[in-house]
Amino acid sequence: MVGYGFMGAAHSHAWRTAHRFFDLPLTPVLHSIAGRTDSSVRAAAERYGFASATTRWQDLVEDPQIDLIDICTPGDTHLEIATAALAAGKHVLREKPLANSVEESEQMARAAQQSREAGSLTMCGFSYRRTPALAYARRLVADGAVGEIRQIRANYLQDWLSDADAPMTWRLDKDKAGSGALGDIGAHVIDLAQWVSGQHIAEVSGTLETMVPTRPAAGTAEGLGGRGDTSGERQQVTVDDVALFTARFASGTLGSFEATRMAQGRKNAMRLEINGSKGSLSFDFERMNELQFYDATAPEGRQGFTRILTTEPEHPYAEAWWPTGHGLGYEHTFTHEIADLVRAIGEGTEPSPSFEEALQVQRVLAAVESSSDHGSSWQRIDTQENTR
Repeated sequence: MVGYGFMGAAHSHAWRTAHRFFDLPLTPVLHSIAGRTDSSVRAAAERYGFASATTRWQDLVEDPQIDLIDICTPGDTHLEIATAALAAGKHVLREKPLANSVEESEQMARAAQQSREAGSLTMCGFSYRRTPALAYARRLVADGAVGEIRQIRANYLQDWLSDADAPMTWRLDKDKAGSGALGDIGAHVIDLAQWVSGQHIAEVSGTLETMVPTRPAAGTAEGLGGRGDTSGERQQVTVDDVALFTARFASGTLGSFEATRMAQGRKNAMRLEINGSKGSLSFDFERMNELQFYDATAPEGRQGFTRILTTEPEHPYAEAWWPTGHGLGYEHTFTHEIADLVRAIGEGTEPSPSFEEALQVQRVLAAVESSSDHGSSWQRIDTQENTR
């Protein structure tokens, strides 16, 4: 693993756990972890369960005992590490978004395609796909439960940066993060809207806004919203705090999207609603074990949203865990992700989401940025899928 912060902790837990609850063809071994600071990475190795630590990610790529590289670093490092790992014949898991630009994402997708022919597999970590309720929603849509999709709305609401004096973090630096709320959390709802509906976004019209243009320079602050020690100096924020955009899918379906870290009181409200000719589906991650389903074909007087508690053995992933009614948490999405990846490697099948799928999301992100830069004009995502 490269990186040991927030995502490093989540991924490490999943690597330790997946084979204990799922019947997998291979057993993960946590061999080595890399990070910039020697003392910190060694402490992370001890805490997360890795056998060794290094300050050179190249050591992991060069080690013949290592089969897979898990990249949990800021976006500006993704291309170099991933392409080196693939060239060395490693499997690669990398956190979303794929990279900080379409060009870098295209390079990674090409490298993944070439490496696939040599047996190296890749996956991009859109972990929310592994929420049982959302995986079940995708199944219901595919089965025709909502009929023809007419409208999609998706938003991701957080408030951890709503305090104007919260310190600067790498997530607010465009050179490191690529974009702000749009790429950090908006990427998730873009991916989910496309994945659950089975449709690609074809064009967008959007607006990006930086609500707090400067923030105190961080001292020892780490993690999401950590304050730490701060100085009197304020640094320039170079990414968006709020992203709003309208989308038209390749099928003609309309969608509305919002990503913000300014929504006071909303801690992790990642929401998706799909309206169709026969009904609707609605989900909010703050109630992650529930899916709301509206059946418009029910008799009059009996219509209304039904709460489905997605903890039954029939629901995706739920059978591996606890008795019915005992809910899962955020960490389980990563465990499911690792289980799916290890199973794909063991069986020699293609993991999903692939780098190519993640590239489609990156193209949407870039189109929203371009639209905002050009007065919210409509921008088309020119891909082979949308052309068809």
